[in-house]
Amino acid sequence: MTRSLAVLIVEDYADSAVSLAVLLSCYGYKVQTARDGAEAQQCVQHELPDVLLLDIALPGEDGYAVAKRLCGLMGRKPLLIALTGFGQDKDIQRSRNEGFDHHLVKPADPRELVRLLEAFQNQRAACYAE
Repeated sequence: MTRSLAVLIVEDYADSAVSLAVLLSCYGYKVQTARDGAEAQQCVQHELPDVLLLDIALPGEDGYAVAKRLCGLMGRKPLLIALTGFGQDKDIQRSRNEGFDHHLVKPADPRELVRLLEAFQNQRAACYAE
């Protein structure tokens, strides 16, 4: 049996963060939320997430800078998913260039997000089984 993924949602809009956390918790994921990079750093110091779900337009430093800093602190790259209102081709390309694995535009289809998490979890389980 694989352990549940730990997901850190970094989103400054509280209603979005809470509703997404409730949704993912219903699917069995262990979820934490943070409203900015500083709060996200505190979360990472307590538990290393398997998945970072980041808004790009955060107050202070943007989601790209937060992702770099958190990955540096973690010493490994988690699954990085941008969840943002920026959806033009240039925005998607920048996410890829910044190391994000996926780029979802708000409002994202919750089924797509869960599908991405399940695929990642299955991939990890297959690697550990070998």
